[in-house]
Amino acid sequence: MIARLLIIMGLTLGLTFSVLPFFWMLITSFKSGWSSMFISLDSLLDNLILKNNISVFEKIPLLLFTKNSIFISFSTIIGTVLSSSAVAYAFSVLKWQYRDKLFLFIIFTMMIPLQVTMIPVFVIYKQLGWLNSFKPLIVPAFLGGGAFNIFLYRQFFLKIPNEIIDAAKMDGMNHFQIYWYIALPIAKSVTATVAILTFLFSWNDFMGPLIYLSDQIKGTLALGLMLFVGQNQTEWGELMAISIIMILPVIIVFIAFQKYFIRCLLYTSPSPRDGLLSRMPSSA
Repeated sequence: MIARLLIIMGLTLGLTFSVLPFFWMLITSFKSGWSSMFISLDSLLDNLILKNNISVFEKIPLLLFTKNSIFISFSTIIGTVLSSSAVAYAFSVLKWQYRDKLFLFIIFTMMIPLQVTMIPVFVIYKQLGWLNSFKPLIVPAFLGGGAFNIFLYRQFFLKIPNEIIDAAKMDGMNHFQIYWYIALPIAKSVTATVAILTFLFSWNDFMGPLIYLSDQIKGTLALGLMLFVGQNQTEWGELMAISIIMILPVIIVFIAFQKYFIRCLLYTSPSPRDGLLSRMPSSA
């Protein structure tokens, strides 16, 4: 009984600290003046206006920023899903020398901080003439899709029975056909999870557009937030209004597809076919 009560109290506190900042941001978006961010609980619902939600469309090209963010996000999702799943198929189904060692090397790249590679990558894009374009934000997604996404797909593909692969080969299918018509379609839960995580990262990405994009017409919603932060004064009401607009798609996507996260965790647990497990020390 006590344990259940403690769990309920913990969940209630966690829900409160998760929802309260969003509710405060929502209320602030309907307030005016620089002091609207620091209102008391007594006057929380007083003097609500729609001015901030309308003015964000007048002060910045919000629809253009939204279109750019959608284009970058969906292009990144397509590139990440296709490239990471293809690489994972090669690391799980195909048999070749140094396969597991190279996979470990790819996993180790997750520990490299972004700040370490930021300048070299910027120089490469500058030499390619890609600055002030969407290419630095989209093209890398088609070149591997990220070590974590490769890991998720690989763990799922390792659970595909060898009998299915052998039967497909007997029917005359090559490895690309097996990947495209068998492996990728049955990995719907992993694909949904990778797509959601990629969307969240790309939609909220601020550093990438800030570094590579210089023209305002190519800006994203994340950059649009910065336009309401001044050196001497911040437009809190308008800043919260555009923040609400930016957060809503994230909330909708997460609520609609949260079930795939659980399925992905179940399907990507360690598999006996994983060659890495044979080299792990036993607990006995």
